[in-house]
Amino acid sequence: MPMNRFHQWCCRSASWARKVERDLLPWALDGVDLGPDVLEIGPGYGATTRVLRRRVPGLTALEIDPVLAGRLRGLAGSSARIVDGDGTAMPFEEAGFSGAVCFTMLHHVPSPREQDRLFAEACRVLRPGGVFAGSDGLDGRVFRLIHLFDTCVIVDPDTLPGRLEAAGFTDVAIGLGTGSFRFSARKP
Repeated sequence: MPMNRFHQWCCRSASWARKVERDLLPWALDGVDLGPDVLEIGPGYGATTRVLRRRVPGLTALEIDPVLAGRLRGLAGSSARIVDGDGTAMPFEEAGFSGAVCFTMLHHVPSPREQDRLFAEACRVLRPGGVFAGSDGLDGRVFRLIHLFDTCVIVDPDTLPGRLEAAGFTDVAIGLGTGSFRFSARKP
């Protein structure tokens, strides 16, 4: 998950944390019931984890970067389980979670094929009826500028429903916002 220094600074900033808490998560999760055992995929610096651990009874966060995972362990304490691992090959048994989420991280997965593997893994670890939800950025000049020299593989919200259905999900919903999109899907 290579990120340039400006992007790293943004993701660690108090202003980003406020935006996540006040705007992003309420919008992305509006009307979504994640249930009691939630998996967060790719929490990065933990702005979303801070909010989620107050919203859900049981939270597990899966982070690929061992340095960020260690930082998250310090942040979360006993309020969340932090696991080192890759979202494309999750170290969890099938049907262990009632909900799975990922926020503003899909574009850091290095290829569409690996993004599709992450979607399939999210479906695998969800219980029947479980919800996969989240958000990501829309393509544009500012988005591209922030991601100069980052891994940045844009997810097209127009093709996402078909990709999620191919991974095994149903009831896919996509919503467009200012600069980002949200999605939700259900495991049958």
